[in-house]
Amino acid sequence: MTAAPQPLVPHPHAIRLAMLGSSVGNGHPYSWSALFNGYDRELMTKECPFAGIPTYLEKESADTLTIPGATVTHIHCVGDGGFTAEHVARCSRIPHVVERATDVIGQVDAVVIATDIASEHVERARPFVEAGLPVFIDKPLADNEADLAEFAAWVAEGRPILSSSAMRYAKEFLPWRLSTRDLGELRLVTATTPKSWEAYGIHALEGIYPILGPGFLTIRNTGTAERNVIHLTHARGADVVVVASADMYGGFGLVQIVGTKGHVQTAFADTHFAFKSQLAGFIDWLRTGVAPYPFAETVELMKLVIGGIDSRRGGGIEIPL
Repeated sequence: MTAAPQPLVPHPHAIRLAMLGSSVGNGHPYSWSALFNGYDRELMTKECPFAGIPTYLEKESADTLTIPGATVTHIHCVGDGGFTAEHVARCSRIPHVVERATDVIGQVDAVVIATDIASEHVERARPFVEAGLPVFIDKPLADNEADLAEFAAWVAEGRPILSSSAMRYAKEFLPWRLSTRDLGELRLVTATTPKSWEAYGIHALEGIYPILGPGFLTIRNTGTAERNVIHLTHARGADVVVVASADMYGGFGLVQIVGTKGHVQTAFADTHFAFKSQLAGFIDWLRTGVAPYPFAETVELMKLVIGGIDSRRGGGIEIPL
């Protein structure tokens, strides 16, 4: 008989979190911390280097903004994202700034690695995994097979590791995650994103993954590092086209689904809902020990990210999955 899942933290309704790391263009230390702690409205509005963050935070009332029962108590980053831990702490009401990331061990119940440079994630996570702390890692988890294998081995040992894109939780895509029956058999799914395939391709992929489910067969990237054009095939008989183009900011979160009976086009819009739902899923996992989705899905998604890189480097060759 399989043992019932158990909470991953000692005090499930008073969870202490550490926010760790920073990377250029990524404002998660500010926004994710605010979704737990609230924020200094005047300071965030005037000084946050990411103008979009106070814009969507200000739309929320006090009773909808935050996730109850968890607090970011510690932060560490060294300014490699263009801001300091001290500034984030003032904006997002974090009481403790630590000199080294590992200083949080013994002080918190779980850690959040808030960087989107996948090649760094194994080494950033290692001391906390080895210390037995649950770890949430910003997308994408890995961008090469060796790192993915290391994470998979840790999870197989029972180490608590979770990673996702907030696009998995986008409310705009929810009806099609629940059912595509009205569309008939799916034949084409498209998704678009700006920035790099390495960092942002996962947003497009994870937005559509819960709609199609597991079963990707092949991937081919016929684009360039600045303009990735990805063709995937899926066991459901659908072709999937993802475009990640560096300056295509008008294309973030656009999804089209075409079937034998109908079609739908939709666009991501509610950033707060997606981030809050993503982080609430992490907190629920800490409280119950029940993961919000199988780690096998993360493995398949990372194989897609890696396959897109390998195909492009190989001149657009088709990569079997």
